[in-house]
Amino acid sequence: MPSISLNAHELGQRVRAERKARGRTQSWLAERVGCRRQTIAELEAGRNVATHVLMAALAALGKGLIIADARIDLERIGETFGDDSET
Repeated sequence: MPSISLNAHELGQRVRAERKARGRTQSWLAERVGCRRQTIAELEAGRNVATHVLMAALAALGKGLIIADARIDLERIGETFGDDSET
């Protein structure tokens, strides 16, 4: 199951990790997105950038977004850790 980013800082870290995993520079990504390298640095730092920049950067890295339910699922937690009341 993919992990969930719950804030801009975590999302920026993931973009940076994906870029580095592909051996690409911020300049390479900026060129594909059509923005300045500094804008990519701001995205990776979790700062406020335009949504179209985020989406274009993800597409350039072969990634996309999934809207996932980040609420705690108590049933799954029980399955994971077991129910101690039965012992």
